[in-house]
Amino acid sequence: MRLENKKVIALVSEDFEDLELWYPVMRLREEGAEVHLVGEKAKETYKGKYGVPAVSDYAFSDVKASDYDAILVPGGWAPDKLRRYPEVIEMVQYMDEHKKPIGQICHAGWVLISAKILNGRNVTSTPGIKDDMENAGAIWHDEAVVVDGHIISSRRPPDLPPYAKAFADVLAEQ
Repeated sequence: MRLENKKVIALVSEDFEDLELWYPVMRLREEGAEVHLVGEKAKETYKGKYGVPAVSDYAFSDVKASDYDAILVPGGWAPDKLRRYPEVIEMVQYMDEHKKPIGQICHAGWVLISAKILNGRNVTSTPGIKDDMENAGAIWHDEAVVVDGHIISSRRPPDLPPYAKAFADVLAEQ
């Protein structure tokens, strides 16, 4: 239970990539972390790309990033929606400023791009947004997981085991 007393925000919106949300959430909960699903509305059911539902615990406006130790951004099409909310951008920027773990996988890099925190950072993502990441100033690597300080990034669902482990490792060190 090395993550006992750690609190994590897991962002959620329509069309999240089912595994990219649930695998890290379950992994962190197994290690004792308290993980809250946070969406535009509290107690709202959001459906993943493959139909797996996720009910948000809180709305973006209900949470303060300062009450949390880390944030997870799942991939899928949800990141394109998530980055449109100023509260989401502020949460990610707060986590970056305070060097708290930020997990991003697949298309989740879009949220970090919109938060303007990638300049000079080593990351990975789905190859489909490699150009977007590089245009935001990131140094892109085609690897299962890239850890650059407190930013933990991954490409796609087959990379979930090393991604979730790396995120948990960074969170445990905080």
